[in-house]
Amino acid sequence: MQPVVGLELEELQRALAPEWPKFRARQLYDAVYRRKISDLDAVSNLPKRLRSWPVGLPAIEKRYDSCDGTRRYLLRLGDGRTIETVWMPEGERSTICISSQAGCPVNCRFCLTALLGLERNLTAGEIVGQVLRVAEDNLLEANADRVNIVMMGQGEPLLNLANVLKATRLLADPDGIAISPRRITLSTSGIIPKIEELAREPVRPKLAISLNASSEEQRRELMPITRKYHLADLIEACRKYPLRPWEKLTFEYVLLKGVNDSDADARRVVKLLARLNAKLNLIALNPGPGIPYETPEPARVAAFQHIVRRSMPCFIRKPRGLDVFAACGQLKRMETVPLTTS
Repeated sequence: MQPVVGLELEELQRALAPEWPKFRARQLYDAVYRRKISDLDAVSNLPKRLRSWPVGLPAIEKRYDSCDGTRRYLLRLGDGRTIETVWMPEGERSTICISSQAGCPVNCRFCLTALLGLERNLTAGEIVGQVLRVAEDNLLEANADRVNIVMMGQGEPLLNLANVLKATRLLADPDGIAISPRRITLSTSGIIPKIEELAREPVRPKLAISLNASSEEQRRELMPITRKYHLADLIEACRKYPLRPWEKLTFEYVLLKGVNDSDADARRVVKLLARLNAKLNLIALNPGPGIPYETPEPARVAAFQHIVRRSMPCFIRKPRGLDVFAACGQLKRMETVPLTTS
């Protein structure tokens, strides 16, 4: 029997037909997605046989708590593989960073996750299940707690687009988990044909592009995928991307000391992104073992930002969870001494 998590309402109805009426599918859907019940035995108005249906949430193998409130989860899937998910509370809102693949096939030179390689794509249920499990563990309600979802964990989301889109529909359904598409973001290294496919979808996340370089040559060195999807073509795809009235493109730029962080790099980035309705997020490298780059000084990051901000919105992304290897680019199932385990 296929787990409930990952099934849309129509799929649940088909799975129950013809033995059960449609309202039973709605009861299941409501219990799992809206009420976030992880054990159907607790749903007293369901027939006993339906209460035995597996929900399908990943198990919390370990939980690492950072001194800044961030939590990194090592989640175990049904086949025994593990993935990572990060929860970052901040004031009245919080962000859940989720994985779309186990491992990652995109060999970005500054990212620890790349060292894992690709194990497999995640199902829509395994993507949504991360959100439900973290919400349950932290007593979150999507609307009351202003939950944001970023698909910036393990994996390249656009190389698992069908499952990512299905997961987005489930996350955004106002009759279910009810997280607005305005608060769901997908980050890609730049798979151009899939960006064009994403653009045609009526329900889709916001788009973020991992840029990380100011020239084709520099990007080829840092992100070998550029050899297939060239920087100029990527920028052109971004120009054609149909933004919704409330939307901007986001570009992300990991600053590497002495590599891509000069004033000249900043000026080239401004020229690259000219005429785009976009903003730039700067991320000083989050270090890790096996990464051959260093983190620039805060003054260098600020100088880069100062140049870019003359032409477009530019923000410095504060690292979260560095002490438990939960920061951007660090998700490699690193062992730390957990403050809390579940």
